[in-house]
This record gives sequence, C-alpha cells and structure tokens, in this order.
Amino acid sequence: MPTGRETDPPIITKIDALIATLALSTTSLFVVFYTTIAYARDLATPEKIMNKKDVGLTLLDRDMKPYFTFYGAKNKNFIPIDQTPLNIRNAVIAIEDKDFYTHSGLSIKSIFRSAFSNLREGELAYGGSTLTQQLVKNTLLNNQKNFMRKFQEAVLAYEIEKKYNKEKILEMYLNSVYFGKSAYGIDEAAKSYFGKAPQELTLAEAAFLTGVLPTPSKFTTPEVSGANGRRDLVLEKMYEQKYISLSELEEAKKFELAFSKNGNGLSFAAPHFAEMVRQQLVQEYGEEYIANSGFRVRTTIDLQRQDFAQKAVAQHVAKLRRSNATNGAAVVLDPKTGEILALVGSVDWSDNIFGKVNITTSLRQPGSSFKPVVYAGAFEQRIITPATVLKDEPITYKLPQPYSPKDYDNKFRGHVLARRALANSLNIPAVEVGVKMGVPNIISTADSLGISTFQDSSRFGPAIALGAGEVKLLELTGAYAAFANNGEYNSPTGILEVFDKYNNNIYSYFPSPRFAVSPETSFLISSILSDNKARAEVFGSVLTISRPAAVKTGTSQDYRDSWTVGYTPSLAVGVWVGNNDNKRMSNVAGALGAAPIWKALMEEYLAGTPRENFSPPGGVLALRVCSNNGLVLKSPGSSGVGYSEYFIKGTEPTSACILPKPSPPPVLASSPSQESAPQPQNVGGPASVGQVPVSQVVN
Repeated sequence: MPTGRETDPPIITKIDALIATLALSTTSLFVVFYTTIAYARDLATPEKIMNKKDVGLTLLDRDMKPYFTFYGAKNKNFIPIDQTPLNIRNAVIAIEDKDFYTHSGLSIKSIFRSAFSNLREGELAYGGSTLTQQLVKNTLLNNQKNFMRKFQEAVLAYEIEKKYNKEKILEMYLNSVYFGKSAYGIDEAAKSYFGKAPQELTLAEAAFLTGVLPTPSKFTTPEVSGANGRRDLVLEKMYEQKYISLSELEEAKKFELAFSKNGNGLSFAAPHFAEMVRQQLVQEYGEEYIANSGFRVRTTIDLQRQDFAQKAVAQHVAKLRRSNATNGAAVVLDPKTGEILALVGSVDWSDNIFGKVNITTSLRQPGSSFKPVVYAGAFEQRIITPATVLKDEPITYKLPQPYSPKDYDNKFRGHVLARRALANSLNIPAVEVGVKMGVPNIISTADSLGISTFQDSSRFGPAIALGAGEVKLLELTGAYAAFANNGEYNSPTGILEVFDKYNNNIYSYFPSPRFAVSPETSFLISSILSDNKARAEVFGSVLTISRPAAVKTGTSQDYRDSWTVGYTPSLAVGVWVGNNDNKRMSNVAGALGAAPIWKALMEEYLAGTPRENFSPPGGVLALRVCSNNGLVLKSPGSSGVGYSEYFIKGTEPTSACILPKPSPPPVLASSPSQESAPQPQNVGGPASVGQVPVSQVVN
C-alpha cells in the first residue's frame, strides 16, 4: 500500500532542478562577465580583433610588399571595405550569412537548425554561426567544439555587434578569414588563386573564392573536382537573394576559371638575406618570442635589384664553370644609410651542398681588394701621400720564414708613386706601406671601417697588406661604402621597421654614421680607385664603366677567391666568385671572375640616375708633381712629365722637381757673339730631373 513518503521524490526533483537552474544561470552570468572582461582589450580596435592569433614572422620589402615568412606566419594584406568589390561582399553574405544585416550577432534560425542537426548526430558537428561569430572563432578563440566555447563565441559576437557597424565587421571578416593555400584575407586569396588584385576579380572568380570558405583545405589545388560546383552553388544563392540577374548567373557559370601558378603570392626572394634578418631578430628578442610574435618586418631589400643581382651572378658563374668556379655572391649597399639593397648569398639556394651557405657573411681571403684599407690607414696617419715614392723591386723580409712578395705579373717596376702602385694593384709597394704602418695599425683601421675579423694581431705578418687575413664580403663592401660616404661609416643593416601583430611600430631604423676615416683620406682613396688612366697600365679598360666609379679587384692565393668591390657616392657593390670548399679555380682572377658581375650591376642600377663625381673636401689641395718622384713641378710646358696630384693639406711635398731649361734657339752666323757661345747639350728635352727646396726655385 503506498505511503506518504512515495510522494517525496518529485519534491526533491524540483529542488534539484531549481538548484541546477540557479547554478546554470550563475555559471552563465560568470562566463558572460569573465568573457567580457577577459577579452575587452582584444575588442578595442579592429587590428586587435583581426590579428590576436597571428604568429610567426613576415618579411616585407622596402615598398611594404611581403616576400618571405617564417614560423607559420599568416600572409595578410588589409583591404578597406570600400575597395572590396561588391560581388565579393554579396557572395559572402549570400552563402555564409544571408541575415547578416538584420541580426545582432546571433541568428536564432541558424542556432535552432544547427542544434537539431547536432542532436541528431550526437555531437557538435554543425555551426550555424553568423559572420560575426565566425570572425570571433577565426580571430579570438580556439577551434574546440564544446558548449563553453560556443557560449563565449556568442557573447563576443554580441559585444562586437554593439561596438562596430556591419561594414566594419564585414571588413574585418574579409581581411582575416582563411581561404586556403596559405592565404588569409581576400587580397592574398585573389593573388594566390588568380594572380590578381581583388578589384580585378570576375563574378565567377569572386563566387569561387567565397565557395572555398567552409572547407578551404579541399581546394589547395583548385583544379580538383568540385571547384566549379562550389562556384555555381554560390552563384545560385546570389541569384536567389537577388544580388545578380539570371543573365549574370548564366554567364558566370560559363566562365572558365584560370588559376595562377604562383602559389601563395610570396616570392621567397633573397633567402640568404631573409635568414640573416631572422637571425638578427632572434638574437635581439629570442627565437620563441619571434616565433609567436606575428611581427611584420619592413626590410631594406629592393626586390627588383635583388632579382637582377641573382640572375647576373647565376649567369656569369655558369660561364665560369669550365674554369672550375661554382659559386658567387654579391652585396649592394646604400653608402649614405648602410641599407642592404640586394644580397646574393650563393648562386643557388636549392643546391644541397653549398646553397644554404651565405658567402657574404663567410670568411674568405680578399686578396688585393684589402689594399685600399691599408693605404687609407697610411694616408690617415700621414705616413704616405699619393705621390710618395715606393719601391717595386726585389725584397725579402727577415721573418721566421723569410717573405719575398712578388707582383701579380712577376715584374719589377723600380720606383713608383703610391697612386700608380695602388691603382695597378702592385704587391711589393703595398707590403712596404703595410710595414710602415705596422700590423696593429692596419687592424685598427680595418676595425674602424667595420671589418671585425682581425682579432689577434699576432696571427698576421706583412702579407696582411695583400689580403692574407680573412674578411666577410658584407663587411668589406661596408668599408668601401664608408669611402663613398666621405669617410662616414654606416653599419650594413637589413631592417627598416618592425611592426607587432597589431601594426604598432616598435622599431624604426635611423642611420647613425660615424667617421671611420677623414673625408680627406676617403677622397684620396676614391680619387685613386676611380683613376681610369692610372690603372690602365695593368687593367686596361676592364674596370671602366659609363661614369666615374672607384673600384678594386682582388685575387687570393692560387685563385681560390675572386673579388671586385667598388662604388659611386650613392652606390656600393661587392662581388665574390669562387668555390665553397676553397678549391682552386683555373686562373680566374678578380678582373675575370667578379668584375663582369660588378660592372653589370653598376651599369644596371646607375642607369637613369644623375652622374656623380668625387669632389675634394676643403682639407685637400691639388699640385702638379713630377711623375717619377712626386715632387712639386714648377717648370711650365712640361707635358708628359708631370700630372696633377691631391694632398691632404700639410702633407704636400716641400721640395721641387727641377727640369733643365729649354735649349736656346740656334745661333745666327752673322752674330759673332753668338758664334762663340757654347753649344747646348740634349736639345729638345731634359737631361735630368733634380730636386732643391721649393723656396730656392725661381719661376
């Protein structure tokens, strides 16, 4: 027989239901409160919403065009809604959220429809999300399918709808949604799939891009079956919702889609440069931080110059393969800022043996291309002038192992002036200058010019003047750039600006030049290295280009390295050719290996730019001197004997070069006094060249 206690369970059930309802309500309120507070900062600006989940590193060229990514970075380019074609906007709304302009972030119809489907399937398989909810899911939350995340999605969608108008929400969505093929946002999608800007998309192309949104991974290769089907589905929805006419529908369905083969739009140019920039950022911030940063870095690279340099190096190295040369490298700098405009680290990045090696930052012997550093130090310390007499004759330096330098052509020219010695790359005089300076002073000069590889002076002897020490192409080109910039050195840099994921500028590069050598010394070096007449004795016209340019070649021992480095006041270019494994080339000197590449780069980059000359600074004066001893030439009409030379004030010669007076005219027979005059000797030319103090010369 039933008792009164049998009626208790329904009472307990009601209490439990009440408690459960209160708990659920409390939990819901807590979730709403927590979500609103926790994500308040993330909703503050459109940039914070769109970019919160961005990671990795994106490199931009100097014109802000993305070309390289690391650590899974999203390649995005923002397009304002008023620049987004109407067909794209209408297509997205038609297929993804037809009630977009009437709901407040949530669509009750879609929620019930998806809830019914989920109950039927027994799991959260269907979304029913509005565009605003999709924006939240794509940019702010993870992809987990649970009721808590779904509730947070609804809360944040509602908050976004309160804060932003519909056009701004649609703009954020179109600039952040994933289209497949590593493309985020409509701009990159249009480029990745069709190789064009969004404004150039046809109706059919716009419909296709919208059609890939639900499952973009299926269309990474768009030629797969179903591509046209997705496009047609979007077109039909647009027609049903009166966004397009029947004729537009039929015409778009007939349109044949032509897909681009350029991948995700990134060129991945300058890989050695890109890796160098990445390493610099890692050194500054740490790799884990960079990997998760979402940084966008505007670099100094000029992609057009880079492309030309890459091709020029590759083409010439290909010609030199028969001479056992397999690799090349090049650096292009702006002397006034230190910005790296192009950098070819190796001839072929994809080469499995040496392709990944960045020769521009590797240690190689520069040969004679190091001589200007030695001469610059000697000029700076007033040890020599361009008119100093040096000896190009046999000599042996008494070292633990006797050292007898020889010139490249094994000739001896006797006494030569410093200008002639450097312009023609004579080895014996260069060693003489180096000995006058001393190894520590040479290393000090190199260090001031940004060459960091000579740490231990005890390792080097007189041969350091001939480039026996190892340097980096990037640093040596930077040193030459200082000569181009009137002695002011700018450390080579590859970074102009760094932006965080929210597009805040956190770093900007400003040149901070310092004087490595004086303007006077720089001018003397530039004057000699640009003297086509002076170097013609050895080089002919092989280094001459269409405008004034200072240039020096270098060849290491046994033809293991071929160098050419040169500049104008606004451009510095360094080139290397050789083998990574240090094998010998077959007689590939600097003038044959690296010089043709240098000339090609200089002529290409300087085309259409103003002609520039190297102008002497106020601390330099010009004097006519004798060609054989560098002393002041006082006799007029001495063509072929003297030339005009530059000196740092205070270093000009104090003695004069004396030429014999010209022979008197022949004596007339009718003049007795003239008949008895002594006959002149060596008529028509000087008998000898002597020297006396300038103060004793009578003009």
